[in-house]
Amino acid sequence: MKKLPPMHPGEVLREEYMVPLGLTAYTLAQRIGVPRTRVERIAREEKGISADTALRLGAYFHTTPEFWLNLQTKFEIETQLRDREFAREIHKIEELAVA
Repeated sequence: MKKLPPMHPGEVLREEYMVPLGLTAYTLAQRIGVPRTRVERIAREEKGISADTALRLGAYFHTTPEFWLNLQTKFEIETQLRDREFAREIHKIEELAVA
């Protein structure tokens, strides 16, 4: 069974918030005080969510900034682990022996 690609936080922003609420990138950007291009690039899954953006999205959508940052972190980890060579390298690391 083929694994689905990691979900970019921009997909969540776009599909769970912007589309259902009828928000354009321009309107959302204006309301959270960021450049329109930042929102557009996140929604197009070209840019990640920074702490600054997470705080602003959290305040606007009544979520926590951790919600947005956790989506970003999960995306980055899953993306990195899809690199088979990197995954093999990580699996070769021996755990620290605890006395």
